[in-house]
Amino acid sequence: MTRLVWTFQQYCCQATRLQSLPNTMLHGLRVHTFQANNRLLSRTRQRNIGSQLRSVQTSATYPGRPMAQANDPTNSFISQFRIEGSPEGPLAGMTLAVKDLFDIAGHKTAFGNATWQETHPTATHTAPPVQQLLAAGATVVGKTHMDELAYSLNGENVHYGTPVNVAAPGRIPGGSSSGSAAAVAAQQADIGLGSDTGGSVRVPASYCGLFGIRPTHGRISLEHARPLAPSFDTVGWFTRDPSLLQKVGQVLLSNPASATIKFKPRWLVAKDAFALAQHETSEAIYETLSNEKFSAVKATLGDPTELDIAAGLESEGLGKLELWMDVFRITQAYEIWQTHGAWITHHSPNFGPGTFDRFKMASGITEAEFTTADAQRQLIKQHMDQLLGTDGVLALPTAPGPAVKINTPASQLNDWRRSLLSLTCIAGLAVLPQVRHQMIAGKCESHR
Repeated sequence: MTRLVWTFQQYCCQATRLQSLPNTMLHGLRVHTFQANNRLLSRTRQRNIGSQLRSVQTSATYPGRPMAQANDPTNSFISQFRIEGSPEGPLAGMTLAVKDLFDIAGHKTAFGNATWQETHPTATHTAPPVQQLLAAGATVVGKTHMDELAYSLNGENVHYGTPVNVAAPGRIPGGSSSGSAAAVAAQQADIGLGSDTGGSVRVPASYCGLFGIRPTHGRISLEHARPLAPSFDTVGWFTRDPSLLQKVGQVLLSNPASATIKFKPRWLVAKDAFALAQHETSEAIYETLSNEKFSAVKATLGDPTELDIAAGLESEGLGKLELWMDVFRITQAYEIWQTHGAWITHHSPNFGPGTFDRFKMASGITEAEFTTADAQRQLIKQHMDQLLGTDGVLALPTAPGPAVKINTPASQLNDWRRSLLSLTCIAGLAVLPQVRHQMIAGKCESHR
């Protein structure tokens, strides 16, 4: 089955597997996942990674918080150590940064919060995705910072600071897989392992100018990994180029499909999703779509069909994507409190302002509210199944626009988060995979 959410997203998002796409299609996909976010920042972005790393060492310091170290100038890592991978394998010679919600035997899992780290023992097992990547040759170089208990899309952590976004200095890296994304963007690692519940791989990939994927829910084991909202949680990863993204997928996604697509996909463009993006962002993406370099995509997918994807649920009171976001917010929050409420109540951890507010909200979601929202979630999933069928490829923006500035006021962040989740909730509600592709200055680039 080939249903995708492609940022500009879906195609690699095939509901089967990343490795089922031929190399030529992966090349075409680069053209499609557009986030014009970094394009909008490209005029001021420094191009030389080395000079970026030198310049960000001062911006990675925070009053009362850890300073970036010489061997971690972006403050991406909570702990740095080395576990050598197999000397042979498709990822031999590649380095791997692991989000600090995956257990690695012999190391603590802080889960983005100091109290969590203090109240949980050292891990005795290593999470299966980490084991798979080690067996394939990747070498672990440390565990990375993340938002507290993964309940944020910003990457600003009151305990450990904000990893530096070298693609857009002075702006947030996105979360919750912030450190993994920042490390890959700064060439401190080749592969960043993360998780995605409501956008925690897709959003940092967008903000940091990376390729990133949220696979179909349940495709990769989350054993020995800390949950957030289990029915939405997925394993994801970041790379700087699409070929490595594919290689990692071939390792992590079991039961690979055939190497060719035996039908012509239908290319759909979500007009209502683009309407949620900033004007400059939508304009930049559409400009790229009309670029002659996009002809390879059209040759494969044909001309796109534009539609409002939520319009089909108007009669159910779900005719706007903002309403889908409310369904996501309630179902996710209820699951989160069921998962972590007892620990929070017992330990009263110190959360940062935004995270505190979200957990407080989650604690108040009633079972009746969840039941209603969960029924709406099923309607959305059924609608998307029917819309995409077995051949649909849906394109939409990853985020409303470029990463916001560090220390943006909470009121503005809340408005931004609502618009952002209205875009990222689609794949989670519909249990679809989604790939974020790189697009800069009116063209797609495989490297930054």
